[in-house]
Amino acid sequence: MELFSTLGLPTVGRAAAWAEIYARRMSQVEFTPGDKNKFDAELRINQYGPVKLARLSVDSCSVERKQSHIARNAPRHYNFLLQAEGRSTFYHCGKESELVAGDFVLCDTGLPHYWLTTDQSVTMMVRVLPEVLRTYLPTPEQFCGQHLGRAPGLKDTICTMVRELSDNAGSSIEPAYEDRVARYLLEMISMSYTMGAEVQQDASAIAWQRRKDVIQFIEDNLRDPELSPATISEGLRVSPRYIRTVFATGGEKISGYILRRRLEECARQIRSPAWSAHTLTEIAFSWGFNSAAHFTRTFHEKFGLAPREYRRVALEAA
Repeated sequence: MELFSTLGLPTVGRAAAWAEIYARRMSQVEFTPGDKNKFDAELRINQYGPVKLARLSVDSCSVERKQSHIARNAPRHYNFLLQAEGRSTFYHCGKESELVAGDFVLCDTGLPHYWLTTDQSVTMMVRVLPEVLRTYLPTPEQFCGQHLGRAPGLKDTICTMVRELSDNAGSSIEPAYEDRVARYLLEMISMSYTMGAEVQQDASAIAWQRRKDVIQFIEDNLRDPELSPATISEGLRVSPRYIRTVFATGGEKISGYILRRRLEECARQIRSPAWSAHTLTEIAFSWGFNSAAHFTRTFHEKFGLAPREYRRVALEAA
């Protein structure tokens, strides 16, 4: 077992120092503490054959993997995140998942994501390479950001297994059996997603992969005010009609997805004290809006409050 913690790190710059430690063993991300004067974290890592099992304990904070963190040729991984203790909110692939103890969500490290906890949190991570996961879950891209729904009995079994493997640090498992343990764990997780996640089962693997390509292109260019189905099709070298057809497997139009994601990113920065010195127009225009009136109207339609009122309420709550 590998063990890392913030113990001994200086208070000033502790989150940044912790991010460097985390990047060396997991992924490059940015940690922003909820309380700048207090931030403690611990990471335990065990390896079972092709599966890396990590246990992350953190104080209130946000964890963000930006596009700038993602190296084009770096190996990508899939992470099954189990909320073991506390509550959190996970944003990924245009989806928002509210997680309580026992909930799972799937994350692709090759795409940006944002994780927020307002209290102390413990998260278990089952980390695996794409070529390994596809043996058990042929089209994992359709489940990214998807909160695990039904099949609670099987989910409870998985939670118990992950906890036991993490807490016991593999001390009772002989090396010869580690691959088998990893295989059983991945089989149960994939079965739970197949049974419990609310997805369209008739979509082909190719269509889901193409949809994932579209989502990644959108996330990479979300700040570009010229982003549209036409520029996406040009960038991916396919027809606009094909793009719309493939994207429809998720039940949302491309233009609607782009608008929703921009509004979500604007809302996240508006309610953050770190962005309180920036005007609402600056935030909106930085995310691809080119009309303050259009931003205000669509923001009110989605969140039920005008941006200024939304900021006031959020900052007072914080």
